[in-house]
Amino acid sequence: MMGPESLEDSSSPAPPPLTKKYGVTKPISVAGPNESDFQRNIELEKFLLDAGLYVSDEDASRRVEVLRRMDQIVKCWVKQLTRQRGYTDQMVEDANAVMLTFGSYRLGVHGPGADMDTLCVGPSYVNREEDFFIVLHDMLAEMEEVTELQPVPDAHVPVMKFKLQGISVDLLYASISLLVVPEDLDISDESVLLNVDEQTVRSLNGCRVADQILKLVPNVENFRTTLRCLKFWAKRRGVYSNVTGFLGGVNWALLVARVCQLYPNAVPSMLLSRFFRVFTQWRWPNPVMLCPIEEEDLGFVVWDPRKNPRDRTHHMPIITPAYPCMNSSYNVSTSTLRVMIEQFHHGNKICEEIEMNKCQWSALFEPYFFFEAYKNYLQIDIVAVDADDMLSWKGWVESRLRQLTLKIERDTYGMLQCHPYPNEYMDSSKPCQHCSFFMGLQRKLGVKVQEGQQFDIRGTVDEFKQDINMYMFWKPGMDIYVSHVRRKQIPAYVFPDGYKRPRVSRHTSQQAERGEEDAEGCRSNSSEKQLKRKTDTEMVSGRTEGLEKRPSISPQRLHSAVSKSCTRSDGGSQFSSNEVVDMSSDDLISSGGAKAALGEVEEMMEPCILSAGDTDVQNFSKDCEGDVGEANLELRLDKGSLNRSTVFGNNIEETLEPTTIAMGMGVESQNGASSEPVKNPSMRLSLESTA
Repeated sequence: MMGPESLEDSSSPAPPPLTKKYGVTKPISVAGPNESDFQRNIELEKFLLDAGLYVSDEDASRRVEVLRRMDQIVKCWVKQLTRQRGYTDQMVEDANAVMLTFGSYRLGVHGPGADMDTLCVGPSYVNREEDFFIVLHDMLAEMEEVTELQPVPDAHVPVMKFKLQGISVDLLYASISLLVVPEDLDISDESVLLNVDEQTVRSLNGCRVADQILKLVPNVENFRTTLRCLKFWAKRRGVYSNVTGFLGGVNWALLVARVCQLYPNAVPSMLLSRFFRVFTQWRWPNPVMLCPIEEEDLGFVVWDPRKNPRDRTHHMPIITPAYPCMNSSYNVSTSTLRVMIEQFHHGNKICEEIEMNKCQWSALFEPYFFFEAYKNYLQIDIVAVDADDMLSWKGWVESRLRQLTLKIERDTYGMLQCHPYPNEYMDSSKPCQHCSFFMGLQRKLGVKVQEGQQFDIRGTVDEFKQDINMYMFWKPGMDIYVSHVRRKQIPAYVFPDGYKRPRVSRHTSQQAERGEEDAEGCRSNSSEKQLKRKTDTEMVSGRTEGLEKRPSISPQRLHSAVSKSCTRSDGGSQFSSNEVVDMSSDDLISSGGAKAALGEVEEMMEPCILSAGDTDVQNFSKDCEGDVGEANLELRLDKGSLNRSTVFGNNIEETLEPTTIAMGMGVESQNGASSEPVKNPSMRLSLESTA
């Protein structure tokens, strides 16, 4: 759908300023492009083409066919239910459901392989809980053309995910208060919201918001090109994921639309640089809005921090333009907002260099090297018996990962910052169904920490795992393991070429040995490893006694962290959380990717899953051994804080004292310059059975 304004030809002279007002404020600038802007715009569009961001004619035709087929299916489904419920033959004949699209497909910015966001609108007597998630689900399950069927009924917006003829489809359902749904239903008419519940409102709002966005931007084609750029950039920089706590498609669309309103005559090359300029200076939590928030008489709650205390807790409000106006970015946390602001600054710097002809557009879209940005990570491993179980189990765990970030922020009072990474990784060498997610960890920069403090998040992880284990569709074999790993211990399968980028290392041979051991598989019953693990556990027990005497930043959770087991509905104890990680020489680097030219402690780690023998308990253990020389410990925090100005901005050699993490990241700081080196530091993670 095109907006009411005429489109501007990028090859024509600068257009006259538009007189129509867009948005809630006046434009920042109504200036059009100059010759250099036109040239950069041509180069940008060529880059997008070369990057393969546009769908082929064949792919576009397949998507049209998928929509046509979906329309047939839902119409047949509604007629079948109408007949089964005893309605008249005329009612059966008139029974109808309509298929609508939203998201990237509706906005016209979908790319190859993108899923299709669709909405089925049905009559009042066809419900979501049974008719949609059971009857329609069973119909789809019997069709050969449908694969990877995954219902998510308990999501914030209930959805059914599947592939139809190879195209990924996200299908929502909305039952409106009409006995017969007209084929030409106007979704933007607020009458569709009469007598519906909040889940239905959220389902309907996807389409309503997409239509409003296209009406509220000055130039639809310029908006689409700019949004296509930003979506690609966000994916490359690891900040495209609503479920993980970053921004999803509609969030990026709203931000881009606001920039289009602020620069109504700008071409995409200008809008892209202005995007970063605006949002590096934006004072969050001031909301981004495309139009004034309006309250209607239908009684739905709209976003208003003056009236709704919960709205005051939102960190990055991006408000939808359709009634009822909502914050589309409620998932954003303080940690993910910090990461996005850093990426906005990075993008702004690159765009400034592009405008000075110092680099090309390709520099803006360079990937973010997440596994080089931090020294410490949480690794979340999930396993299942077969592919079908893994599909549903992974979807559940991924939808709850944001809660782990929030719980860590809560229990460490924001002192421990998390950077959840949206990508998932699978180890194809393992015989079991396996998937991993990672979170970068760092202490909050610029904040003084009391001497001897540590972050103990064992109880936090316990609580998270218990929440995960409440999955209503849990089956035996579905398990989750959370462990602390250091940058040197990141498994090779997360890297595109199967190996890490070359780095100067004094333990190259040890890394090679570790790679050979990792390839042994998902489980090992080796008696030698069992003996080694037993010895390691004894070493941990001795070290733990010393750790418990240190003050913790989350003392209220220590009691639950010492020994707790999660019990399934089948009565079996999964594993206890007597987990201790002794992390020595915890020299963190900022998530901006800066690297300190300082000595590093390199410890080798052998990930494995040891079978529990005759018990029903699986132990996921990671043992770490290392040869540490005296020079490797010459790192110290300045008064317990690590920041760019003191560590990366001068030539003063800093020393980081050995630090401790209990199932995560514990930081022990020293104020003095003199410190006793710790000999043979090592890391242990032990999940022992209480059965």
